[in-house]
Amino acid sequence: MDRHILEFYSRPSEMSTVGRHLATFDGLPSDLDALVRTVQHLVVYDAVAGDFYGAEIPEERQDEIHIRPVERKLDQILALDQRPLTAERPAERRLAGRCHHYALLLVSLLRANGVPARARCGFAAYFIPGKFEDHWVCEYWNADQERWVLVDAQLDEVWRDKLSFGHDNLDVPRDAFLVAGDAWQRCRADGVDPELFGIELANMRGLWFVAGDLVRDLAALNKVELLPWDVWGAQPGPDEQLDDEQLALFDRIAALSRDPDASFDEMRELFADQRLHVPQKVFNSLRQRAEQL
Repeated sequence: MDRHILEFYSRPSEMSTVGRHLATFDGLPSDLDALVRTVQHLVVYDAVAGDFYGAEIPEERQDEIHIRPVERKLDQILALDQRPLTAERPAERRLAGRCHHYALLLVSLLRANGVPARARCGFAAYFIPGKFEDHWVCEYWNADQERWVLVDAQLDEVWRDKLSFGHDNLDVPRDAFLVAGDAWQRCRADGVDPELFGIELANMRGLWFVAGDLVRDLAALNKVELLPWDVWGAQPGPDEQLDDEQLALFDRIAALSRDPDASFDEMRELFADQRLHVPQKVFNSLRQRAEQL
């Protein structure tokens, strides 16, 4: 592994920096398992907070899922509970978030410890049998094993009781979570039905959806970690039929993002393309409005 690539992913990004909260990281554990447990007691998945945890999110706090930077996430986490970050917070005093919140907070904690880490956008096979659900995880460099390892920090003991999967959430197999480029490859080259990829409850599935996640994953690989519903540039609209020019562009993104270290400089150059580079404003598709970053 090229040293400058590992150094790139060990430094904080604009979205993953802790900023004014750096002192709150003093005394945090350094081992992965303890860091994941820390994240799990900082965030509660808003859509299942009531059913899974018996904790309803009040209406005035429901916008917490739209907080992008870790620094602002920590603002709200500490406003809800001023104890050290290692304290086991009850679910009602955790930040309301989605998979992206868990992934980016773990990325931030690992980078603060000098561990190369990056957020990955793709699809998990373990939420709905036979389907690949839109999801984010953390990928970190295991120096002892000299490989990148996928970690799903969202899967605490509550989620593990609800789901049937046999893998270790601290080392998620590559066929259980497909980065967006691998999902695209399966659809384009392996004949897998694109309608298996998306969000079941929102009835949003198809090749257009996989293409959107390709762009988000490319941005995350370039350390611009945005929300799962942020839209900009080349991302297709719902159910849009992709033309040959679009397919060629997404084929190239997939080829580079499936193994980003092999063509790191080319991957970085591609992100500078005006169709892919993140502008100052993106469209929040849940709120249906443009928002300044």
